[in-house]
Amino acid sequence: MSDVLIPAPPVAVPPEGLSIGDAARAVGLSVDTLRYYEKEGLLLDPAPRDGGGRRRYGEHDLAWLAGLVMLRETGMSIADVRVMADLSRRAGTEAERLVVLERHRERVVAEMERTRRHLAALDTKIASYRAVTGTSDDDQHPQDEGTR
Repeated sequence: MSDVLIPAPPVAVPPEGLSIGDAARAVGLSVDTLRYYEKEGLLLDPAPRDGGGRRRYGEHDLAWLAGLVMLRETGMSIADVRVMADLSRRAGTEAERLVVLERHRERVVAEMERTRRHLAALDTKIASYRAVTGTSDDDQHPQDEGTR
């Protein structure tokens, strides 16, 4: 059950793991951001080190990082990601994790509703200006047809 939120690693990970640069690139982070996340306790475990003291990230690390990136892209706060990481380190905390995710989902839905209202207001404003200027949607954005 602890792997419920952990997606498959986004790249093949060799047995010796990936360097910090390769791991960051694989999940779409900068090295600085990955170091920050590690310093903030957002990873499940500290990255193991090789003989030279360099971090090496394995499949489980990459999978967790991919999930962390997804949560951050949904707007989840660092504080809530930290709570998820803390809870995920302990067995039997699925109910608490569910509460964090449901609360965050409510915030995401509210933000989507705000964004929909803003988009509707923009569409109204654009339609007004098109009416005044005598232009149509086709005149301005013919490449956008597939997105409507």
